[in-house]
Amino acid sequence: MAAQSEGGGKDDIKTHFMTREGSYKLMTHSEYSKPSRVAFNGQTNTPVKVSFVDVNDGTASPDRLCFNVGRELYVYVYKGVHKAVDLTKPIDKRIYKGTLPTCHDFNQHYFSPESVLLLVGFTAGQVQLIDPIKKEISKLYNEERLIDKTKVTCIKWIPSSLNQFLVSHSSGQMYLYNEELPCGQTPPNYQPFKQGDGFSVYTCKTKSTRNPMYRWVIGQGAINEFAFSPCSKYLAVVSQDGHLRVFQYSTMDLLGTMKSFFGGLLCVNWSPDGKYIVTGGEDDLVTVWSFHEKRVVCRGHGHRSWVNMVAFDPYTSIVCDETVSDVLGPDGEVLSGRTAQGVLTDGSNHISKSDLTGCSQDYTANNLPQQQPNGRHVSTSNHYSPSTLETSTTLNCISYRFGSVGQDTELCLWDLTEDILKQPYGKSRTSSVGLAGINSSSSQSLPRSNSLPSSQKSNSVASVVANDVSSNAYADGHAHPIQNAVMNASSKFATLSVSDRKDEKKEHKRNFSLAARNSEKSSVVKSNNVRPVDSAMKLYGTQACPRLDQVPILEPLVCKKVSHERLTSISFRNECIVTACQEGIILTWARPEKTRDGAE
Repeated sequence: MAAQSEGGGKDDIKTHFMTREGSYKLMTHSEYSKPSRVAFNGQTNTPVKVSFVDVNDGTASPDRLCFNVGRELYVYVYKGVHKAVDLTKPIDKRIYKGTLPTCHDFNQHYFSPESVLLLVGFTAGQVQLIDPIKKEISKLYNEERLIDKTKVTCIKWIPSSLNQFLVSHSSGQMYLYNEELPCGQTPPNYQPFKQGDGFSVYTCKTKSTRNPMYRWVIGQGAINEFAFSPCSKYLAVVSQDGHLRVFQYSTMDLLGTMKSFFGGLLCVNWSPDGKYIVTGGEDDLVTVWSFHEKRVVCRGHGHRSWVNMVAFDPYTSIVCDETVSDVLGPDGEVLSGRTAQGVLTDGSNHISKSDLTGCSQDYTANNLPQQQPNGRHVSTSNHYSPSTLETSTTLNCISYRFGSVGQDTELCLWDLTEDILKQPYGKSRTSSVGLAGINSSSSQSLPRSNSLPSSQKSNSVASVVANDVSSNAYADGHAHPIQNAVMNASSKFATLSVSDRKDEKKEHKRNFSLAARNSEKSSVVKSNNVRPVDSAMKLYGTQACPRLDQVPILEPLVCKKVSHERLTSISFRNECIVTACQEGIILTWARPEKTRDGAE
């Protein structure tokens, strides 16, 4: 059973775990790290991040991998599950003095086997553009820190543009850059452009166009992460004030919001069809929000500490409707193992035409990758046109798989199924999908990493849920009431004072985590035009922040300790799952069919 330990004690590091599709196995020969590994001293609180790009070079190893650890940045050829890595031969290695890399992003639309564009953000607010292969390109933005002096928290290329990118800071501000434009020699002078509930947008008041092109001021705390929808039209932003805000990017209109149970939201990710958004944060929960219904669908409890990263798995998600069985390509071939709207089919997983346009994106033949005269590939999408898809037979199934990693050193996999998605708002049921016993054993036996001892006052909603949900979840797979958890958590939320929340944050830092110090240098002046967001108590009990008795509580399919240090990154690849920890170790977990094939 997936809930049972795969060998060893409860504190042992797991090297494999079971899911419904089989066994995932740690590939020790595919472990990436610094070439000369030294003991982790925990002196830096910059999380280790991982970025991938497929350069489409026609080899068995087309992926390039970038990760940061401390003051260093590495780029390797990622060899997947079959070939051993040679850590002594990185494509590029950089050591920075005086500032540390915090995040990075490859340009997924402009690349070649001989050249890729990589953005890197730093703790002091600067942004660097490099080509780690050619090493001919090296540009600095915000070099004099005139635009923003605070840490870069997230950086991404604009999906629909070849030269624009978005950068967020711990100041709670976000800037749009054009890599071809210069930054001014004096601090920017801004003028209002657009204003909404909890956000404002400004442009530079200059005679000539310069960076930044736009400045967003969002919420009342640090912007921790943002993510574009698969169709590139929408932008989801999570902040330290606990809010998820979803914008239509081109018009800068606020489309919807969600509030965490308490504490900041740290991470965000879209489902492959753009219908759902999953977040994780300091309430130790993962929360699924429906983009179309503008409401919280469910909350997931499995972590015992802050959730650092969440990601949907497009290769095991199933999305189909009554009209779909097989998806056929333009030449009539069945697209088994091929990507359509980000949801991969494996012969049993299918996707509908309506799902292909979930983000209202136009899929045409022009969306396929095109090669430029200089050898670079310019790709705006890797999807097929709906006109080329043919369907047959009848099915009715919806299931999304997503994963999360946290400061409790655990990897959790979750299945978001149709019975959860179709539940009406206000009716709560506990989904015990294959993990009935894990909470009763782990939550009651193991101390919480980042909370007060059980004999003392605890402000964590998840700690309340852990004790009550686990006692009401049964191995029969049926749903059971969790009224005690609801009552206890609701009363805890209602009586949570400002000083209590400060104590909770201090306890997180003192016991385990050095991460999420997002309030540092947050005194950067924000415009008085930003309207204050609604208080937590006004939102509590609404669809933006429902009580625990108003939404289902989701339990993880798998929840395994896979590291000694807190986990900071998770990525889903065709052959594997890739995780990273704060020590700078990148692990590869082969999928079941790849595990059976073995390694070369």
